[in-house]
Amino acid sequence: MARGLTLSILLRRFGVLAAFMFWQGGFTFYASVVVPVGQEVLGSHFEQGLITRQVTDWLNLAGAAALLVLAWDLSVSRAELRSWRWATWALVLILLGVLFWLHQHLDNLMDLDAHALRNPRLFRTGHRWYLWLSTIQWGLCVVLALLTLTAWRREDRAVGYEGEKV
Repeated sequence: MARGLTLSILLRRFGVLAAFMFWQGGFTFYASVVVPVGQEVLGSHFEQGLITRQVTDWLNLAGAAALLVLAWDLSVSRAELRSWRWATWALVLILLGVLFWLHQHLDNLMDLDAHALRNPRLFRTGHRWYLWLSTIQWGLCVVLALLTLTAWRREDRAVGYEGEKV
């Protein structure tokens, strides 16, 4: 094992990356590929929405799990970017809470038995907010990932681990 880089650090970092990639990679793939294909195949935004309604429950749960793993990493971090990472993490957490709430609000505006919206205007407004907040959260997650990778690199340098030169 390299000087300063222990098995526990490697496992913690792998956990952070795996959780983060599952959540954000899943979101990116779903939004950019599955939704457009689903709308084309199903021929209906509402029918695709029935699938998305369930998938976003899982994406939000994956987000909660990823944020727990990231909080663990942050709690043991010694890098100077720690306060920036915590601030970004907190913003992502707040947005996740709002998305959980908004998701429930949108669910309540759907009549699943009738395959219709109870209040289409209110639903569309709420859905637009959901999409914008999800996009902002995605951008903050990119920032959080960059801050995390930079912090890890600085931590490694501080303990004398530079890695193998290629």
